[in-house]
Amino acid sequence: MNAPVLDVRNLRIRLPAGGDRAYAVNDVSFTVSPGEVVCLVGESGSGKSVISFSVMGLLAKALEIESGGIALQGENLVGASEARLRALRCTRMGMIFQEPMTALNPVMRCGAQIDEVLREHTDLSASMRKTRVLEMIRQVRLPDPERMYTSFPHQLSGGQRQRVMIAMALILEPALLIADEPTTALDVTTQAQILKLIKEMQQTKGAGVLFITHDFGVVAEIADRVIVLKHGSLVEMGGATEVLMRPQQAYTRMLIDAVPAHDPPARQPIAETEPFALRTVDLAKSYNTISLLGRKRSVAAASEVNIEIRRGQTLGIVGESGSGKSTVARCIARLIDPSEGRVLIGGKDFASARLDQLHAMRRKVQVIFQDPYRSLSPRRTVGASIIEGPMNYGIGREEAMQRARKLLDILRLEPSALDRYPHEFSGGQRQRICIARALAMEPELLIADEAVSALDVSVQAQVLRLLEEIRHSLNLAVLFITHDLRVAAQVCDLVAVMCKGRVVEYGSAMQIFTAPQHEYTRALLDAAPGRHFAFAQAGAAA
Repeated sequence: MNAPVLDVRNLRIRLPAGGDRAYAVNDVSFTVSPGEVVCLVGESGSGKSVISFSVMGLLAKALEIESGGIALQGENLVGASEARLRALRCTRMGMIFQEPMTALNPVMRCGAQIDEVLREHTDLSASMRKTRVLEMIRQVRLPDPERMYTSFPHQLSGGQRQRVMIAMALILEPALLIADEPTTALDVTTQAQILKLIKEMQQTKGAGVLFITHDFGVVAEIADRVIVLKHGSLVEMGGATEVLMRPQQAYTRMLIDAVPAHDPPARQPIAETEPFALRTVDLAKSYNTISLLGRKRSVAAASEVNIEIRRGQTLGIVGESGSGKSTVARCIARLIDPSEGRVLIGGKDFASARLDQLHAMRRKVQVIFQDPYRSLSPRRTVGASIIEGPMNYGIGREEAMQRARKLLDILRLEPSALDRYPHEFSGGQRQRICIARALAMEPELLIADEAVSALDVSVQAQVLRLLEEIRHSLNLAVLFITHDLRVAAQVCDLVAVMCKGRVVEYGSAMQIFTAPQHEYTRALLDAAPGRHFAFAQAGAAA
């Protein structure tokens, strides 16, 4: 058997003093062999990314490796000089980060960023480097290599930027590739392409892959072995099929049970006597652009969108990035002005309302955004953020605070949370706070725009259950925007599938997920990670 490319032995990484835990990583041991994909899974704070950063020599200064070893092809990395670690990066170990837009330099062309790896670590001439870069761009299946070479990161899609990161990581054919949540923010088809590409690169180059994820669907698609972490400690390790089908530990079973099922449950139909909370009529949004040559062009982000939601009903809008999902949501909330069409909320047209009329109408529509940390002001207490909206609409401070306390109780947060700041909470808790802030306005329509996509599966399941409970108890209408088809299957009564700005299929969740009519819908469903894997779970957590 080949010697492991990565050997982590009894690794212990101390946290700064004063926290609830002494160690970010506590006595963890595992190996990655050449040509093997090992998945590290666990909730936020389990130590997954800390391990990957310690291997790359990128550990935060506040963290300290107290004991243990990290060997790359037999060479111990613990205590290695910065110069040695810099020499090993890209040549013998490479890393794909979660968010390529922050990992890539926004003012450097993509070709130059890939070329920088060659300039730093090889003696190739400029022409030879460019040839090698273009060849690598083709290998990661980016279209029009010459254009990609000269493009800036912001000119590419999320999937294309991630391919540039993969090209940078693999251009020197390192023995170890670390992928830290590389598909979390991508839609299902792009995600499937990236997973296939990583698998192909691993097989053709013979590299060992340490793949970090909280998505068990991704684990089912790509892993040879699985390592489950909890609070920095290793709780289970084994072959992928063994762990996913026959988990031995309660924590592993809990994580697997939290994975939303691909098949929708039977849902109680909403009575047709319920009034419509939202109807759009031929809603459209276009943007006018001017090229460098001065040519004007109109780009349709959404066209002829007709959807409707009754009180107590959830409508999901699904589709790839750029399909128009968020554009439609922003037009409905009047965060951007529609170009054409009507948005009827409570019988009044939101789309044509004047600015002076919008203030009174906006209370009826509230939005929960994807990133709760960016949605909340870091300088304001949770209580101040929740009561701000009601007070702007004439509610007294004491009444607004009473409403906030009641909402926190419904969302299972302690009343003391009102006096604390957003950074003192976990991601799932912050998203509950954002839900409380939206509900404090007593809206008729709640728009959840990728509201659970960045959360761990267990936290995601909790938030989805809470949204369901709130929808039933308050008889709310919910517009649920997501690229995760598994989540849409579990929480939506109706589903609208969008492609290139148009609704290509519309119907009940049961019909869309069990008997899709449109070719695009079938392609989306087939690309969903883990769709063809029978997990050891009783059903969806949502």
